[in-house]
Amino acid sequence: MFQSVLTDFGYETGISIPGGLRVNAMAQYTIQNSQNQMPKYLTIKQLTEAVQGAVTPRMVRHYHTLGLLSTAVRSTSNYRLYTRSDVQKLQKIVALKQQGFQLSHIRKLLETDADASPDALMTTLQQQYLSVTQQIVRLRQTALALEGLLGRDLSCQAVQGEALAQMRLLQVETEGGLDQLEQVWDSWDAVAHSHPEAFGESLQHLLPDLSDRSEIEVDLLSKLILACGDCSLLPFVKLSKTAIKSAREALKNRCQVVADVSPVFAALDRTRLAHLGTSIETLIDDPHINAAAEAEQEFWQERAWFQRLLKLEPGCILVIGYAPSVLMAVCEAIESGQLQPALVIGMPIGFSHSPVAKRRLVRSGVPYITTVGTFGGGLLAAVALNALVESLIEKPNCHCHLK
Repeated sequence: MFQSVLTDFGYETGISIPGGLRVNAMAQYTIQNSQNQMPKYLTIKQLTEAVQGAVTPRMVRHYHTLGLLSTAVRSTSNYRLYTRSDVQKLQKIVALKQQGFQLSHIRKLLETDADASPDALMTTLQQQYLSVTQQIVRLRQTALALEGLLGRDLSCQAVQGEALAQMRLLQVETEGGLDQLEQVWDSWDAVAHSHPEAFGESLQHLLPDLSDRSEIEVDLLSKLILACGDCSLLPFVKLSKTAIKSAREALKNRCQVVADVSPVFAALDRTRLAHLGTSIETLIDDPHINAAAEAEQEFWQERAWFQRLLKLEPGCILVIGYAPSVLMAVCEAIESGQLQPALVIGMPIGFSHSPVAKRRLVRSGVPYITTVGTFGGGLLAAVALNALVESLIEKPNCHCHLK
């Protein structure tokens, strides 16, 4: 009877391990009870539960096939059995996968000797990074070709059908065929000289369905994409639920708007901001700073800028597009209760500190607009605020963002 109870709870009554040894269920149960710890062996279901991630038994079996997980011990009933080390390894796989690593890259990382030097690990990571960037380049080239077809506005589309028909008929295997293809593109490009580009019409063909977003948010996202010319930016733009509402209320109340450096300040729509009656200023007020590296060093070396940050008005809007350390300091001041902004637009440049600062901003609890990872820059940060300002002036009574 006791044996059947253990079986019902997922514990095998007889477990085979290398060497032909068997683990008695009673002994396993006693060890678990006395030490109050994970049983020595877990079923595949218990393994996925122990990891506490979005992992299914099917995924675990797939990881075995790929070589990410080593061959599991089998019970006498031929069930896979796992140990604490398997749990730890699967946790590593899940964590790396959540950070964006592909399974092929995770396998290489796991295969790296645990005692390998940091230089050896860095070499492995650099090789993987190079491989990924090469894939991105190839995909980007494909995306550019598709954008050349899909991104045409209505006036250009007048010749689209004819051009596509000609492309299907071409025999591009020969040199003459390639010449004909160039002629098709040239005839199509010639139409672009006859009218101004209609950006909105192009975006209709390039952007995914955004019907679940508010009109103001769609306008904001569209302007950010047009500012950088990259539709792949879309999934990397993150807004808190109250970002638009908080920004509109603050701007209506003539809030203080603060840019981190002069180039960001220069990109702000000061005419519309003046119309709303807001005050605009620069945190690092040094006109000679024109690069992110300069802004970063200046903020670190001159303590006065941090003190100035702490004196900003409650309900202000911060527009940070250059220095990651400024955003990090803003988050620190928010967490300590020394700064209460209505909105933080955090899009600093950087490959190391910038992603860290953005993640901290998302956790800060204040309304925010940011870009995940290394995406960002002063122009994007300014465009984000300019879009909100323009929509407020043109549609002051719009409440679509509240739905």
